[in-house]
Amino acid sequence: MYSCCIVEESMPVKGEDIALPICYAYKQHETNGVTNQAFVPDAARAERKLEEALSVESEKPNDEDIEFDPWALPELTDTSVPWAELTTGGKVKRVLIEWIAKAIAILTLLYLFICSLDFMSSGFRLLGGKAASEVFTYNEVLNNPVAGVMIGILVTVLVQSSSTSTSIVVTMVASGLMAVKPAIYFVMGANIGTSVTNTIVSITQLGDRNQFRRAFGGATVHDMFNWLTVIILLPLEVITHYLFHLTDAILAGMKDSTVTREDLDKELLKKLTKPFTSLIVKVDKNVLYDIARGVEIGDDVTLNKRWCKYKTVEVEEEFRNETHVFNITREVKVGIDRCHTLFAKVDWPDTAVGAVLLIASLFILCFCLILIVKLLNSIFRGKLASALKKFINADFPGPLRYLTGYVAIALGAAFTILVQSSSIFTSALTPLVGVGVLSIERMFPLTLGSNIGTTTTAILASLAASSDKLRSTLQVALCHFFFNISGIALFYPIPFMRKIPIALAKGLGDVTAQYRWFALVYIFLVFFILPTSVFGLSLAGTTVFMAVGIPILVIILLIVVINVLQRKKPTWLPVKLRTWEFLPWWLHSLDGLDRLITACVCKSKAEKPTEVSSKL
Repeated sequence: MYSCCIVEESMPVKGEDIALPICYAYKQHETNGVTNQAFVPDAARAERKLEEALSVESEKPNDEDIEFDPWALPELTDTSVPWAELTTGGKVKRVLIEWIAKAIAILTLLYLFICSLDFMSSGFRLLGGKAASEVFTYNEVLNNPVAGVMIGILVTVLVQSSSTSTSIVVTMVASGLMAVKPAIYFVMGANIGTSVTNTIVSITQLGDRNQFRRAFGGATVHDMFNWLTVIILLPLEVITHYLFHLTDAILAGMKDSTVTREDLDKELLKKLTKPFTSLIVKVDKNVLYDIARGVEIGDDVTLNKRWCKYKTVEVEEEFRNETHVFNITREVKVGIDRCHTLFAKVDWPDTAVGAVLLIASLFILCFCLILIVKLLNSIFRGKLASALKKFINADFPGPLRYLTGYVAIALGAAFTILVQSSSIFTSALTPLVGVGVLSIERMFPLTLGSNIGTTTTAILASLAASSDKLRSTLQVALCHFFFNISGIALFYPIPFMRKIPIALAKGLGDVTAQYRWFALVYIFLVFFILPTSVFGLSLAGTTVFMAVGIPILVIILLIVVINVLQRKKPTWLPVKLRTWEFLPWWLHSLDGLDRLITACVCKSKAEKPTEVSSKL
């Protein structure tokens, strides 16, 4: 018997039409000596064919069942014409434009990007440098560990350089105005404050939701590591002073000598950017150091360096009291050679110069990064891009796989030492995470290495000095170094622990992808409002600080514990606490605030044409 199946109709399965087979059997039979041939329905065969079709269809992945992973690196597809199909003119054009011109453009934009970071640093120093340095005169506040950390964050954000802020601390330690122990709390805060730059840089990729998600997560993984390290090691240092005793034991046989600020300010990358940045503005760091040491300076002294050469002249002043008149002669420095910078030619106050510099630097930074991202998107595609992405994110083969992250840490430290700035290094990596070339899992060890690199430069600079305070200043630098080493030992060797800062950073990335305004809220809250509030409370005295701080800390810990239990063990909680729905919407959801902000933005956009038409 011969059987065949045809498709005469279809049936819906999982939203799709599945072919319904109709089978016939070819049979021969004799009737009255006559052989007859006919096709008769074969129901059994049709049933088997239908079962086979359904089983094959069930094995196919359903797009609705596949969960989209926004953190997976995107496929970099090549849409350009293959090299073999190009004409001679097309090949020349590709070499000159696609390869050489784009490479030069990226290097130029990267140079301007680094210069914009320098301008932003100068702008912040001119705006808040004096106020930041005056913070160091509150010796009682600096002895408060939590306040010391927050001051470290605030000062580093205001001067936009952990090297500058730690140099101020080193100067104060060398001058005997600050002990080593409170300086340790400050450098912990400086470690957090230095990560604000790459967080700001990530906002330039706001236009694409998934790029912004990856870029913000890649930037804040640095924040999460620094905060977690401080949260764990600060209480340990307060109780045991292990960093102080460890570095003290290392330096036990060293004689005291002095370290100079010139040695601490050795910056290799400045040799490339200084010829351009010095044409715009110069900041007199000596003013910051003098304020931190408590030296009285006149109202006419500015951070914007206007005079590069001075001469000392004697000035006679008349002093009168009730019975006598005295003539006092004192020496005064008078400028004789004005600096050849743009802002040296104007007599604006520091705040005005700082505001102009900050606005201009943010514009240049955004402009450069937007173009860099577009160029990277056009370059990183096709086989070359896939190979580069695979190489950057690949692990060593076999047993050496475990060492991949440690090599990345070493590379991060080496590159940071080379450019003399962890902010520049991590800010340059942030766009690569956004466009999908670098994974956040590989970004993490590179940022850990940058934390080490930014401390070793201060150690090397301290070793280059020779005076009677070298031991104290070097101890501060070593405390910074071993603080970061301790954090890496806590969060990297154990795979489970390294997932914690990465998971927190991805959580922030998901939130900012859904509510993009949250990125600005995060920056202002973490790097400005929080440290300023804690500093203000510390000025009110220890009693007020503890009375306000302890209840807030208990509430935060309680919220964290309940959140963890809601996700892991909800049955352990009362029914009402298994969700936050019993709270007002503004306490458990950002949706209402998002609708409010969106409505305000839309309303302002809608009103603009009306305003223009009314003016016309």
